[in-house]
Amino acid sequence: MASTSLSWASSSWLQNHSFSNNVTTDTMKGTDRVSGLTIVAQKKAKKVRKIILKEDVTELGKKGQLMDVKAGYFRNYLLPMGMAQIVTPGLLKEMKMEDERIEAEKKRVVLVRRLLSCLQLVPHLLLLPWAISVKEEAQQLALIFETVGAFKVKRKGREGKQIFGSVTAQDLVDIIKAQLQRDVDKRIVSLPEIRETGEYIAELKLHPEVTARVRVTVYAN
Repeated sequence: MASTSLSWASSSWLQNHSFSNNVTTDTMKGTDRVSGLTIVAQKKAKKVRKIILKEDVTELGKKGQLMDVKAGYFRNYLLPMGMAQIVTPGLLKEMKMEDERIEAEKKRVVLVRRLLSCLQLVPHLLLLPWAISVKEEAQQLALIFETVGAFKVKRKGREGKQIFGSVTAQDLVDIIKAQLQRDVDKRIVSLPEIRETGEYIAELKLHPEVTARVRVTVYAN
């Protein structure tokens, strides 16, 4: 009787031990499968790149657009062709700052146009002896030109920062006319030699004692 009891107990222990081992083995296999799936998922995730387009790409998107593309497509086509670049936290910060700068510049342009409108409403007053002097008018114009922010000039780009041709005084005069509806004699405009993209300072001699310094931003299309 004792022998039978011992045999049953041993058998029960062996079954439990075997079941426990099976559960442990199955659990480990399950864990391995989950780990394997996780690794595969991570590998697949790494095959996608978040990019920004540097120019319009047919059937893909417009310049400046953010998107996710396959890593191989970016590596083998977009990157070598200079059509896109990887989006980084630093780039996103720069884009945000540029958007804020553009918005601020738009507000300045609106302010300047309002000032110009006010001047155009009473042009005859400027001719009266007791009205504003020529020098004071030049100072007001200088303030307007300097408040508007940078005047942008677009040129066809070449290798690196170089552009085709150069930026001339006439170019700046035309931009001032288009943006501020103000005629400026190109002979009063002084520009450095501009043959590359970047930001430059131009001087407008509005009066013998008044010179306006304006920013000129040259960029390639």
